[in-house]
Amino acid sequence: MKNKMRKMLGLVMAATMVLGMTACGSTEEAAAPAAETPAEEAAPAEDAAPAEEEAPAEETGAEDAADADLSGSITMAGSTSMEKLANAVAESFMAKYPNVTVTAEFTGSSAGVESVLAGSVDIGNSSRNLKDSEKEGGAVQNVVAIDGIAVVVDPANTVANLTKDQLVSIYTGETKNWKDLGGADQAIVVVGREAGSGTRGGFEELLEIEDKCAYANELDSTGAVMAKVASTPGAIGYVSLDVVDDSVIALTIDDVAPTVDTIKAGDYFLQRPFVMATKGEISEQSETVKALFDYLASEEGKELITSVGLITVD
Repeated sequence: MKNKMRKMLGLVMAATMVLGMTACGSTEEAAAPAAETPAEEAAPAEDAAPAEEEAPAEETGAEDAADADLSGSITMAGSTSMEKLANAVAESFMAKYPNVTVTAEFTGSSAGVESVLAGSVDIGNSSRNLKDSEKEGGAVQNVVAIDGIAVVVDPANTVANLTKDQLVSIYTGETKNWKDLGGADQAIVVVGREAGSGTRGGFEELLEIEDKCAYANELDSTGAVMAKVASTPGAIGYVSLDVVDDSVIALTIDDVAPTVDTIKAGDYFLQRPFVMATKGEISEQSETVKALFDYLASEEGKELITSVGLITVD
């Protein structure tokens, strides 16, 4: 009897062990998929990450390709006062568009407008507003910057300020000696630009003295006026504000100095537009010319205009 009970007890214990092992195995198998699930869900996120990071590089590549695709040439001629701006624009635009060539000649504002109307250049640079006759001929006025006209004297001159009326009196020949203006007993040497110059046109128009000036010297470039005034005792001349340096003294007019701030505020009245004239509207020009005007209107272009001492239009 005891033997039978021992056998039955052994069978029960064996069955219990088998059931326990089966239960453990089932639990491990059931848990396995749960452990694998996060890894499987994370995989797509890891695959997607590189695609998001590469998107900007693809956009940059598209822009670079667009820059490389633009090709051709742009020719400009005109105002010597716009030489600094034109050269800076040509250099920076060609750096941005390596397959485009930009060239500029400095022949005077009137000659530049004539050239664009004749079709010999793409852009005519003028440092004055276009005349009605030029507009009637098909020239379109595209103002790209504002410039101040500085009145300069030789560095030994003791006169620092002139009124508008005194300036008119000097250039019309009524006042001929600096002593009459509070300066030394010294003859005034009136220096100006040649007929057709945008600077001369702007200066005389603003003072309302067209065809009334009594010039001792009429010179054909901004640089020539600067050099003549700097080296001639008693000389007075007018130049673009952006070229003024320590070789001359820039006078205040009606106690207002020629600066970017006073010009923007409208306090300094001797200011004029820098015009890049085209034959027909900009929309009618070549892709390269249209791209140049887009560039000048961009933030990068505005920074360039400011960097050469000029004032942006907006």
